[in-house]
Amino acid sequence: MLAVCIANAQERYLDEVFPNVKVTADQTYGVNATILLLQQVGQAVPQPLKVDIYEPEGDTETSRPLVLMFHTGNFLPPQVNGGCTGTNKDADIVEMAKRLARMGYVAACATYRLGWDPINSNPDIRVYTLINAAYRGVQDSRTAIRYFKKTVAEAGNPYGIDPNKIALWGNGTGGYITYASATLDTITDTWIPGKFVTAAGPMVIEQFNGNLEGTSFGVIPSTGVPGLPFPGGDTLCYANHVGYDDDFQLSVSVGGALGDTSWIDANDPPLIGCQVTTDPFAPYHTDVLLVPPPVNLPVVEVSGSGDAIPIANSYGIQAPIDHPFIDPISVHVDAVNGGNVGLYPFYSTDPTEGSPWNYAGALNPYNLPTSPNCDTNSVAAKVYIDSIIGYFAPRACLALDLGCNLYGYSATNDRLDAAQVGLEIAPNPATEFVRFKTENAFPIEHVYVFDLNGRLVKAHTNIKQNQFTMQRNSLAAGTYFAKVMFKNGFVTQQVMFK
Repeated sequence: MLAVCIANAQERYLDEVFPNVKVTADQTYGVNATILLLQQVGQAVPQPLKVDIYEPEGDTETSRPLVLMFHTGNFLPPQVNGGCTGTNKDADIVEMAKRLARMGYVAACATYRLGWDPINSNPDIRVYTLINAAYRGVQDSRTAIRYFKKTVAEAGNPYGIDPNKIALWGNGTGGYITYASATLDTITDTWIPGKFVTAAGPMVIEQFNGNLEGTSFGVIPSTGVPGLPFPGGDTLCYANHVGYDDDFQLSVSVGGALGDTSWIDANDPPLIGCQVTTDPFAPYHTDVLLVPPPVNLPVVEVSGSGDAIPIANSYGIQAPIDHPFIDPISVHVDAVNGGNVGLYPFYSTDPTEGSPWNYAGALNPYNLPTSPNCDTNSVAAKVYIDSIIGYFAPRACLALDLGCNLYGYSATNDRLDAAQVGLEIAPNPATEFVRFKTENAFPIEHVYVFDLNGRLVKAHTNIKQNQFTMQRNSLAAGTYFAKVMFKNGFVTQQVMFK
């Protein structure tokens, strides 16, 4: 019944309009140098970069938006990072990709080069290896963009994409990649003294690492470099798909952080940042990143969505997604994000909660010798995924210029002040019921109630009275947001039950 109250006709890019998904697995989008086997083979070695492509089955559209997706895993494979995540087959990223495909997008889950040294006793090495891992991730994301643009130009567009409508999406560690890809303009942006520059010089050097796009070769000098574990002449970057641009139109970070807020400028694409406020792995505000337990070593200061998105707003780059949305998720998020367009905070008091949308398909999804007993609670995780995709969808329609019918999402009336309509809510806090009262000229049309995660928990429609009593029934104690709808506008107010 709740769905009937709020749903409109099914709309491509906003709703799941296709029942089935076609998957083209393990396509090679590039080849580049990985350091993951450095200790075993003594040099960086070429690694095929793979992507799984998800399309809506039976779709006749041949020019579709592309969402390139990057998994979490702490820049380490499952065998090293704990065993539950770390590949483009992770259950959560696959679930998100399938949903986007059913909505009419082409979603592509990509691998990227892994490897850094989080347990080194030397703090400079921890920072050096991490910024280089992130830099390689940016090169790989841009290589993937160029690969798909090349398939359009040279291979007859086999995946039916529009090369001018591309979003990058990252979960966890992948969010570090998508934030950096959106904001790094040149390798010198990383040359921050005392952070990514030491007495020995910058930690990322184009001659060694290749350019930011991954279209130039990066080679260690024949004499080697003191302090670096690479032999002389070792290639650290191979050029891929030279001649194609790697522009994209929207960046999404789900649980990631930004290497430095100085990277943001007015030329960046709009950003969407979804993050738990107590995230222990990627600080919500600006703080020192810690290697996950049980290591807990400090690495470097980074900035989560709580600081990155407000700065993005100050530069005006959020304008393409700044819109008076009135859908339930947007109303909730607007009430808790401090007016920062694109910021979706998930408030939590649990200091161990970092990514409630992550889950595994099995207790031991990567068949490790010892089971890591992964969290397989897909039901709880998918509730968060519902909210994240629900927030993304209408904003992607604008950022990617998809021509969506935003009826039901876009404000056809105004956001009103409570005093303007004489709205009174009492008792508040309440125990058994809450009474809504308004002035005679403003009868209440509907009342929708959402929890702190943006989930609709009550819907009362066609009230058409100036007084309405809402029973608590089974609502748990806590804080909620009531969206009170009038003929010419709406008011959002906080409601608490003891």
